[in-house]
Amino acid sequence: MRNHQELKEEAVAEKILSHPKFQQMSRQKSVFGWSFSFIIFVMYVAFIWVIGTNPELFATKVNPDGVTTWGIYVGIFVIIFSFVITAIYVYFANGKFEKITQDVVKEVMGAEDEK
Repeated sequence: MRNHQELKEEAVAEKILSHPKFQQMSRQKSVFGWSFSFIIFVMYVAFIWVIGTNPELFATKVNPDGVTTWGIYVGIFVIIFSFVITAIYVYFANGKFEKITQDVVKEVMGAEDEK
């Protein structure tokens, strides 16, 4: 059996989740996250597709006298690009989206305190 405090916390959580500003932020965050996921997915699929269909392209040496191939640079770019995209997402998730969440919580809690 749940106590009064647990029921009150569930009611507050439900108010936060159903708040229009929170729902709008949640949709924006979802679109943002899925868009970035799609970009990274396409990047990795393209990388693997080129390796599978035209491996000579990445096997081409950057310098005819050297040993480094374009595949090394492209692979490093894919990894760094993934880190950068993730860092951008974390920046917005912990910045703009977190501030909206905190604002909604304060608004709902302020309304709860008035009761």
